[in-house]
Amino acid sequence: MSSSIDERITSIRSSLPASVRLIAVSKQVPAEAIRLAYNAGIRDFGESRIQEAATKQEQLQDLSDITWHLIGHLQSNKAKKALELFEWIHSVDNLKLAQRLNQLAQQLGISPKVCLQVKILPDANKSGWSVPELLADLTELNQCKFLQIQGLMTIPPLGLSETEIYDVFYSTNQLAQEIQLQNWSNLHIQHLSMGMSGDYQLAVKAGATMIRLGTILFGDRNYNK
Repeated sequence: MSSSIDERITSIRSSLPASVRLIAVSKQVPAEAIRLAYNAGIRDFGESRIQEAATKQEQLQDLSDITWHLIGHLQSNKAKKALELFEWIHSVDNLKLAQRLNQLAQQLGISPKVCLQVKILPDANKSGWSVPELLADLTELNQCKFLQIQGLMTIPPLGLSETEIYDVFYSTNQLAQEIQLQNWSNLHIQHLSMGMSGDYQLAVKAGATMIRLGTILFGDRNYNK
C-alpha cells in the first residue's frame, strides 16, 4: 500500500455513516503504528491476544482515551485478565464464558460491554452460538446482570459470494431485532459488530454499528512471526 495510514483512515472514515464506529484491528501491528492511527483520529482499537494487548497498552498508556476491544477468541482461564484490559469484549461465544465473565465482573466491581458471537451459517472454523442455541440461552444470559450485553458479533464463513455475505449480515441484524422485541431486562442488543477489511461495505449496508478493520488500514501483517 503506497498511501499512509493517515490517508487510508481519512478516506475510509469519510465514507462511513456517523452511526458506524470504526475499530482499528491492531493485532500484530507495532505500537508506533497504533500511535499514527490515533493521531489520525482513531480511538477504538481491537486486539486478539491478551499478552500482546497488555504490552501495547503499557507502551501507549499516555493515550488515555483509547477504548480497547477484544475481538479474538477468549479462553475462560484468561477471562479475568481480559476484563482488566478491555472495555469491550466482542467474542463472548458461549453461555459458560458469559457466566464466568459475569461472576468475575461482580468480583472486580466493573460492568464490561460485551457482544455475543453468533454463527448464522454453520462454520467449523469459528466459535459462537448457532441461532437456535443463542435463542435457547437468552433466559440465562439475561441473568448475567454484571455484563452490559449490548450487541451481536458475526464473521461470515470463508468462500461466500457477496450476496451470501450480505445475507449473513442482514440475518444478524434481523436476529438482533428479534431479541430486542422480546424486551429482556438486561439484553440490549443495539450494536452489530460485523464487517472486516474485505466486506465492511456490505456490513454497513446491512446495519453494522461497529466494523473491525485491520489490513485495509495497516497493510498486510506477517502472521508467521
